[in-house]
Amino acid sequence: MRPGLCFMGATVLACAYGCGDSTGEGGSGGSGGAGGSPEPQPAIAFTEMGSLVSEEGKGTFRFGASTAATQIEDQNENTDWWFFTLPEADGGLGRGKAPVGKASNGYTFAQEDIQLLVDLGIDSYRFSIEWARIEPQRDVIDEDALAHYDEFIDALVDAGIRPMITVHHFSNPVWVADPRDPDCAAGPTDDNLCGFGHPEGAPLIIEEMRQHAALLAERFGDRVDEWGTVNEPVNYLLSSYGVGAFPPGKSSILTEDGLLGEFMPVVKTYLSMHAAAYNAIKEADTIDADGDGSAADVGLTLSVAAFVPSRQNSPSEEPEDVAARDRLVYVYHYMFVDAARSGYVDMDLNQEPETEVEGLEGTIDWLGVQYYSRQGVTGQNPLIPVLDLTPCFASVDFGACVPPIDADKTKCVPAMKYEYYEPGIYEVLKDFENKWPQLPLVVTESGIATENGTRRAEHVVRSLEQIAKARDEGVDVRGYYHWSLYDNFEWIEGYGPRFGLYRVDYDSYERKPTEGADVLGVVAKAREITSEQRAQYGGVGPMTVEEGAIIGDRCNL
Repeated sequence: MRPGLCFMGATVLACAYGCGDSTGEGGSGGSGGAGGSPEPQPAIAFTEMGSLVSEEGKGTFRFGASTAATQIEDQNENTDWWFFTLPEADGGLGRGKAPVGKASNGYTFAQEDIQLLVDLGIDSYRFSIEWARIEPQRDVIDEDALAHYDEFIDALVDAGIRPMITVHHFSNPVWVADPRDPDCAAGPTDDNLCGFGHPEGAPLIIEEMRQHAALLAERFGDRVDEWGTVNEPVNYLLSSYGVGAFPPGKSSILTEDGLLGEFMPVVKTYLSMHAAAYNAIKEADTIDADGDGSAADVGLTLSVAAFVPSRQNSPSEEPEDVAARDRLVYVYHYMFVDAARSGYVDMDLNQEPETEVEGLEGTIDWLGVQYYSRQGVTGQNPLIPVLDLTPCFASVDFGACVPPIDADKTKCVPAMKYEYYEPGIYEVLKDFENKWPQLPLVVTESGIATENGTRRAEHVVRSLEQIAKARDEGVDVRGYYHWSLYDNFEWIEGYGPRFGLYRVDYDSYERKPTEGADVLGVVAKAREITSEQRAQYGGVGPMTVEEGAIIGDRCNL
């Protein structure tokens, strides 16, 4: 693993000092929540699923689960992740903790996996369609792959499960930016378009994305109305082009020239890709499949965190640290959405967007919120120029990381080296409602890496409690998608972190429900969290301990 920074998301996205291995053990089940609510709490009722964006959809709620193609689908040798993680002896770069290989055999078992969704009783399934399968070579379309996804969508609809498709989720065909040739000295070719931000290659990639999104909308729009263009853009771009931890493995953000001159053009390219996908879907998907009056509801999903100003490993009220926290919140939480709404991108990161992007204005109908952790950030001795801040690192600490609020450290997630903090999702949802009151919100990811099914059940109930609290206070949150349906390839972390409602046996690829799946299934079918479930799993107290976890004073150690 090469040097770089660690940022937050479902996975620790960009570890270049190295993230430690998970030591958590233990089984699904147990004696219930370690803390639970201190006194009886009333049941929480949830309404039926409705429109994702219309005025009539306000107050509705859907239960769902999420996955991403590269993380679950087997043997896709045309994606950039294949060569990035393939061992050097086999012609790859050997990056990350494991090659992607068969992932969770999700392509082979796609039809069988629908029964998992049916058993959960959920309303909707958010998944991505692998660009590298549809277009393994530039301008060469694989009709068999299209037929595979077509049959899968048919089966979902027949099972009464609404599809939500993510167009781009952290992976590309290798011809977009070949990680084996990151310098791209020959310039753009059909085998390597040189990646986002390249002055000649970027316009070609944007056009390819437009064509890809249009093809998906044409083929599947008669059954699909809900689309996400891109997933966690800030996390993804920092990891792939900022610190080199994801393919194509480029680093740029530790100097001012690199951050503004190399990285921000990448951001502009990705915004243009989002706009191209949004407009292509709107034009090509003209059939209102769910009968809500809208043929295509198109949004994007955003990684968020409960950011904490810090100094010397303690929460800080120093103006320098508070300002650093606010700048990081701007970049992570606001910059991309503001650009999609206004049409302008902030290329110099001064919080005054000045550069217009063609076709970008108004390209967001809904916003997906993806929450996992609480993170410290300091303004002392900043490592990232222009933004003048240092975030919490994975295994090497520069004073930004803070102790968990839970004194017993039961909220630490050892596999990911961060802290789960229940109120964080409520705080972010409230903030977004205040900032963008007319923008419908949906929690498109939230989950916990654990070997213990009771911890997962606690996470499900506690997340829903916080979302319900925001809804009770008028926040327009229209659903919750758990990450993830079953265990998966967790990017550079390999197969150690287990986020699945269903546990995958990586020898047989059998899926077995965890206690988290059992509890979410009961809640989704009843559309209610009972007082008894809240007492057993809910609240903000200690969680069931991850057996065998070795946790230091801070969750990153």
